[in-house]
Amino acid sequence: MNKQIMNDSLRAHGSFSFTTQTILCIEDQKRVNTSSNMSANSSHLSFLAGDAIAQLTDVGSAVPSQSDGRVTVFSDRTGMVKAARLLLSSVTKVLVLADRIVIKQIITSRNKVLVTLDHLERVSTFQEFVQIFSQFGNEMVEFAHLTGDRQNDLKDEKKKARMAAARAVLEKCTMMLLTASKTCLRHPDCESARINKDAVFHRMRCALEQVIEIVTEARSCGENKILTASIYNGIKDFKSSVECLRENLYSLSPQSVAGQLEALVERTEDFTDSAYTSHEQRQAILGLCQLARQDTQQLVHAWAEAQSVHAKEPTEDMEVSILKTCQSVSDLRRELHKVAVGRASDLLKVHGEQLPLRALKAAGAEGNLEAVAEYSRTLTEQKEQLVETCRLLCHVSGTEPLEITCIHAEETFHVIGPQIISAAQTLALHPSSKIAKENLEVFCEAWESQLCDMALLLREINDVFEGRRGDKRPYLSLPRPGKHSANLKTAKAVKLDAEEQTSMAKLGLELRLLSSDVDTEVEKWEEQEHDIVRQSQSLASMAYNMYLFTRGEGLLKTTLDLFHQAEVLSEEGLQLCSSLRTFSAQLVDEEKSVVMTEMEKLVALCQQLQMGAKTPVQGKTATFQKVDSSIQTSRSILTVVLSLLPFCNKLNRKYKSERTSLSSPQDWRERPDSSTPVKEEGALNNKNSNGFGVKSLEQHMAGLNLLESK
Repeated sequence: MNKQIMNDSLRAHGSFSFTTQTILCIEDQKRVNTSSNMSANSSHLSFLAGDAIAQLTDVGSAVPSQSDGRVTVFSDRTGMVKAARLLLSSVTKVLVLADRIVIKQIITSRNKVLVTLDHLERVSTFQEFVQIFSQFGNEMVEFAHLTGDRQNDLKDEKKKARMAAARAVLEKCTMMLLTASKTCLRHPDCESARINKDAVFHRMRCALEQVIEIVTEARSCGENKILTASIYNGIKDFKSSVECLRENLYSLSPQSVAGQLEALVERTEDFTDSAYTSHEQRQAILGLCQLARQDTQQLVHAWAEAQSVHAKEPTEDMEVSILKTCQSVSDLRRELHKVAVGRASDLLKVHGEQLPLRALKAAGAEGNLEAVAEYSRTLTEQKEQLVETCRLLCHVSGTEPLEITCIHAEETFHVIGPQIISAAQTLALHPSSKIAKENLEVFCEAWESQLCDMALLLREINDVFEGRRGDKRPYLSLPRPGKHSANLKTAKAVKLDAEEQTSMAKLGLELRLLSSDVDTEVEKWEEQEHDIVRQSQSLASMAYNMYLFTRGEGLLKTTLDLFHQAEVLSEEGLQLCSSLRTFSAQLVDEEKSVVMTEMEKLVALCQQLQMGAKTPVQGKTATFQKVDSSIQTSRSILTVVLSLLPFCNKLNRKYKSERTSLSSPQDWRERPDSSTPVKEEGALNNKNSNGFGVKSLEQHMAGLNLLESK
């Protein structure tokens, strides 16, 4: 045991000495005199403490005990305790210093971005804009990586969610800033173009400020206002207060419990006062609120009787009242969840067609200002519906991080809606302007992207409500040791630098949109437990993990993790191929031919991904190429899956209907419908190769190629 203590102490001494030297190197690069002095002091103290522990635990100086003859490594326990405390103190100072340096790096990076942002806002020529935007891009990449690392290090889930929301705004606004600024430069006298650009700059500054508030734990004036508490938290607190009466009848007053319920009922007015809540839903909510009031009154009455006889424990009547009260507020929560989630699902289905956006694009391209005004009113109404729905989802979200995500979604819809309208007005005024058309496309894509994010948010809220939060399926975790570790000894984990991750970000963004589109198609299936559905969900989730890798976030920390995930994805893809082969056995010739053709493509891609992931590489360039190949192949796999899902879903519904209507299950095999498969085959062949509903961002991202050169 003494030997173990000695080894641990020496290892601690060595490791912390290394940490101190590393911090000193960072400080030298930053030339921070104060930090250097603090680091030097901490380094000196840690060395002193380490040397003291090493001397106290030196085996060579061990003295045999007079009583039993056993060797004691150290006898000065007081000195050992002092040395250990000194070591812990110096290590703590080093960690605090390291944290200060990271914060200083982020603040310095933010300041550089703000200065360049001011220059960008004042440019008057395209040449000047291109030069400054190139610098801005490099600074944003640096800021993104610093804040990404900080987000991963945060322990507070609420702060982590706020940081993620702010970084998402910066990510989307960078593209908007590019096109909005180009449009304003091309049409300097256009008021709508100026309004559009100003809104983007303002939102970026707000997001940058929010990041600094999180990092420095400061509060702005806007943060001082208290956000309305969610109904979920109100119900949870109310039930906790009621159930605490079992432990202590005198811990609360009846008035405080009744007041809690009234505050809770008051918050339900966001549901009952909404113009979009149906009469039946409104009546159901009001009825449950009244029932909760009645049960609470009965509880208060039974509670008062128990206190009047100086009871130490709840009476039988009081216990029944506690159960009934908790049940009534739980029923209220269930009804509110049903209303909020149901409305969100309906809106996502209706808005999935993007009719107002298409109409705005067409009207703007025709220069029809009257039509733009008409469709702008339609989009504004949809925006108000989405904003209110996000507010209702916030009430039933179930966790603080999801509440913050709901607030972020609400703010995004609230801001992007008017920006789309101003971009459409600019295009209508200049219908032949390619830049104005491109600008409108970017804002429309941001709207569609937020709808995809809202669908994911809705799923997470459902998971929390149904108690599934935190239950990770095997494909969401990193591969288990030994299962996918054939090349662990030869491979070496590599972290990509900023320039390489910027290049990967383009592919990652498309991968994320593809995974969202796959999730959307999967939700359209009636049989959610179908093998094709489950395996497609697995592929979408793994692809999303790869997208997070391109942002420097998520479970995949190194390239080695990414390659392991690619192996798992290829195996899941081959399992999907097996399910498709089984599914195709029930199809007629034309339909079967379409499915088998796409399945063969999927098999080839999965095998290609599997072989590439298992092939060992040496060197940073080869590793980068392997990462690029893995992500591109994964994107191609999801593209094929996305083309198959709606076709298979249609066939599944068709044959399910025929099996229930025909007397003989074999009859439908003899009744091929030539129209449907030919039509669907054409749809598959003509499908956009990028595989997702949102237009490929490559055209827009090409404008950012200048950001990748250092």
